[in-house]
Amino acid sequence: MRPMHLDLNLLTALDALLEENSVTAAAARLHLSEPAMSRTLARIRTALHDPVLVRSGRRMVPTPRAVAIRAEVRELLHRAHAVFAAPAEPDPATLERTFTMLAGDLAVSVAAPLIDRIAAEAPGVRLRFLGETPQTDTPALRSGEVDLDIGVVNDPPPDIRTEVLLRERLVPIVRAGHPLTRGRLTLRRFADAVHVSASRRGRLTGPIDDVLERHGLRRRVALSTPTFAAAMLMVAQTDLVGLGAERFGRSTAAALNLVTLDVPGLDLPPIELAQAWHARFDADGAHRWLRTRVKEVVVTSLS
Repeated sequence: MRPMHLDLNLLTALDALLEENSVTAAAARLHLSEPAMSRTLARIRTALHDPVLVRSGRRMVPTPRAVAIRAEVRELLHRAHAVFAAPAEPDPATLERTFTMLAGDLAVSVAAPLIDRIAAEAPGVRLRFLGETPQTDTPALRSGEVDLDIGVVNDPPPDIRTEVLLRERLVPIVRAGHPLTRGRLTLRRFADAVHVSASRRGRLTGPIDDVLERHGLRRRVALSTPTFAAAMLMVAQTDLVGLGAERFGRSTAAALNLVTLDVPGLDLPPIELAQAWHARFDADGAHRWLRTRVKEVVVTSLS
């Protein structure tokens, strides 16, 4: 026997008919013409193999089968409406979920206030931070292995959503007492120093080199490190020159006794710290709650 493909609109019509016990009243309730409702009743009778409503004098009465399924029809309608209704916003206090986040050391610097905020609002939520990889993080977001990627997001594909959290300025950093901290600092002196690069993909050049090239200068990069934090540790122990995030790296720079340099003519473009997620989580209430908290914490901590 071939399966029957039912029109779920019949369920709505059947509910109205069983409630009104009248084709005329059911038609008015559903804003249909009486002939259209009569045709719908005919389809319902065929589907149920039962007359559903029969005439008794001047009115119509339900059959025993119609009486038996009336409550079930109403319950099915309620369940169908619930499926298509907008989801309720989650209650953070009762939320039980683990979120996996990719974050570079810039973003991890605000992990402590984020954890405090989450613990206060949603004690059942756990955060798992993973380090950034040299490859693109898009596959991990697509597969659901990672919920949120926080960092510098370049040229995301159409199915990856992004939100800029803030723009950060990069500044040259050296150890206290470095030769560049003495005497007149020029762009050439800065370029002639030995540098360390922070790049998760191991790049030895970046926007700073474009700026120097416009002035006819080149710098020598002795090594690259995968994170800004690692670069700052190298700077603290050597005469290398590095770059640090002006606000994100402030506490680390102070702890390592690093100082920033104000180099005339070195106008570096700001970097954008963003959070990225897959499009399927756009309407997920718990995920949206997490994104809101991440943005609030980042903006509050570094403003």
